[in-house]
Amino acid sequence: MEKAEIDQTLSELSKTADDTVIYKTAGSLLIRTEKNKVSEDLNERKELLGTRSSVIARQEERVKAQVKEAQAKLQEDLNPVSGQPFS
Repeated sequence: MEKAEIDQTLSELSKTADDTVIYKTAGSLLIRTEKNKVSEDLNERKELLGTRSSVIARQEERVKAQVKEAQAKLQEDLNPVSGQPFS
């Protein structure tokens, strides 16, 4: 969601002239800033979000593999070995 907002903001910024007055929020304040500074900040945030997303995706894959391995081991432990009588 934040990435979409950043993309939309960058798109709107690209439509404005370089000398347009830009304000950004800092808490409840609006601070005058330069267009290129805002663009740099947004691009950095976008890159950080992409990095976080890929790290989370790798962690998710690792956890899925661990769950799959645990399920297989549990299934193996629950299934009696064929040919051995119950005690």
